[in-house]
Amino acid sequence: MSNAFLIIGLGNPGPRYEITRHNIGFLVADNLAEKHRVKLAHNKHKALYGEGEIEGHQVMIAKPMTYMNNSGQAVKSLISALKILPNKVLVIHDDIDLPLGKIKMKTKGGDAGQRGVRSITERLGTDQFYRVRVGVGRPDNSDDIVDYVLTAFTEGEAPLLNEVVEEAVRRVEETLVQMNKRNHQTEENGEC
Repeated sequence: MSNAFLIIGLGNPGPRYEITRHNIGFLVADNLAEKHRVKLAHNKHKALYGEGEIEGHQVMIAKPMTYMNNSGQAVKSLISALKILPNKVLVIHDDIDLPLGKIKMKTKGGDAGQRGVRSITERLGTDQFYRVRVGVGRPDNSDDIVDYVLTAFTEGEAPLLNEVVEEAVRRVEETLVQMNKRNHQTEENGEC
């Protein structure tokens, strides 16, 4: 098995979706890769990905090219090819249940309606992977959720968006350290 951690930023490929709420995972992954000089130059396993190091840990940062609702195809292909266990996977995704600017880490559990996370859980057959949930807010009308997540951030939100992405990058770095500690404890207790 690989000692690397796999960091997945969820989103939709293509210029149409670039700065939409649903693509916050892509935005964070791109900024994380840029900060740590990881070139997302490999286009295999249904994903764009690159290898590097963050906080002394070997990482692969990836963006599935399968569109949000089929993200599990790329994640399954990557972990199979790269021999990475689900407990070394960190998924960054949008969360409409959190206001814009709020970021939470989650270690396992349900998908809360996030279809990219649902696809990953279904393909891996487990919910035992880490997530960094990035709040994008909720529309006033619950009938408009799909349209809402596929729209661009407003001009008024743009200054906050940069801060949110920077904070999410910091939280991913912190989560990597926590993941490493938990995985070491699990190995020491013979729970692998």
